[in-house]
Amino acid sequence: MTIPPGASPQLYNEDLAPAKERNWGAFSIFNVWTSDVHSLWGYYLAASLFLFCGSFMNFLLAIGIGSLIIFFLMQLVGVAGVRTGVPFPVLARASFGIWGANFPAIVRAIVACFWYGAQTAAASGAIVALLVRNESLLQFHQSSHMLGHSTLELVCYVVVWGLQLLIIQNGMETVRKFQDWAGPAVWVMMLLLAIYLVVKAGGFSFSHTIPMDVLLEKTKNAGVPGVPGSFAALGAVAAIWVTYFSALYLNFCDFSRYCPSERSLKVGNLWGLPVNLILFSLVAGVTTIAAFNVYGEVLLHPDQISAKFDSWFLALLAALTFAVATLGINVVANFVSPAFDFANVFPKHIDFKKGGYIAALIALALYPFAPWEGGAAHFVNMIGNTMGPIFGVMMVDYYLIRKGRVDVEALYREDGEFRFENGWHVNALIAAGIGIVFSSILPGLTSVMPAWWGVYGWFFGVAIAGAIYYALRSFKSARPYPAQP
Repeated sequence: MTIPPGASPQLYNEDLAPAKERNWGAFSIFNVWTSDVHSLWGYYLAASLFLFCGSFMNFLLAIGIGSLIIFFLMQLVGVAGVRTGVPFPVLARASFGIWGANFPAIVRAIVACFWYGAQTAAASGAIVALLVRNESLLQFHQSSHMLGHSTLELVCYVVVWGLQLLIIQNGMETVRKFQDWAGPAVWVMMLLLAIYLVVKAGGFSFSHTIPMDVLLEKTKNAGVPGVPGSFAALGAVAAIWVTYFSALYLNFCDFSRYCPSERSLKVGNLWGLPVNLILFSLVAGVTTIAAFNVYGEVLLHPDQISAKFDSWFLALLAALTFAVATLGINVVANFVSPAFDFANVFPKHIDFKKGGYIAALIALALYPFAPWEGGAAHFVNMIGNTMGPIFGVMMVDYYLIRKGRVDVEALYREDGEFRFENGWHVNALIAAGIGIVFSSILPGLTSVMPAWWGVYGWFFGVAIAGAIYYALRSFKSARPYPAQP
């Protein structure tokens, strides 16, 4: 590895360096989102949120508003990635300091490990649902248990966990090639699933056919204010949908830095976010209603639906497609980020691949505890709210303080402008810390905040941390920032 003049080996390796090859065009950016959304967990969340809306029009309105907000936020961080060419933990040095950036990097990496385990469990669950159609395997599934799960579930989890490691053997280019076909593949399967159920139900109507008493029963412990269809519930749906992407607001620059232009980024984001998200949610809603009409129960997991198929071939096709799609989101959202994040802590000793292995091992260790089991909305809010304050600090710093100009070379120097207080920017850490208290700690561990606060915790975290950081920086005299090379 050749280290550029002035760069510190404690801050630089080839994986953390500014991107040289920029071949992620609009189609690849679009498929970042198809891979990220088109998973068992993405479907599960969309179907769960559908229950809170009371009607199709309400659902599309809430999801549509949320998707537009997501597009705007992703553009903010994506443009920073295109302009600088650096991954998230390196960009964080501009606001948190060359050593202080390890704080947001580790927070993001830990969150990714939780999501890595959740998505792996969802993918392996699809395989289990297929295998238990066999009577012998069903008996084994019911009788043998290890580490708090059935032995069959454990075996499938470990197999799927191991398969994901094969995808990243050749770095980010392999990730791009995998997601370019994995995302579209699940779109096809989702459409087939919806068509199959609609035909089996004898037709479809956009009028809501799930009784209110069923909706109330299914949503009573989700922590969402208001009854299904109320204004409070619709606002919560939009907020939860936005919060679902909270991790990628931080590290989307890990992907956008490979984009050749801001225009290709915008086109990929436009098709991949509002357009794709709304269509995907529409299909999830159609499937949820059709499944209720066919089977007489609310089925929120696609593998629950496919397990009821009469055709073994269709069940096999559905299980494999959903498993592959879930591997896609795990690689895109939950492997790439911690790979860069852990590498940022010890660049001399940890590269992209080793960082990813660390994340995978942590996800494996989490499996016996399965913290992702429970309501989708609660899990999303629980782990998403922590990252709002970090996003608020970084975006205020990049756009309001630095006006979109960063000296990229200084991000790799120990004695540059981003050294702040011995490598730590105290103002950023104070702002983010206070934001996390109000976004996650108080609503999650106490009853001080109102019950609905946690639903909007990510937004409060962004606003509180961003405002505090801007106020603290305003006390210092403004300095001119050099133009980006």
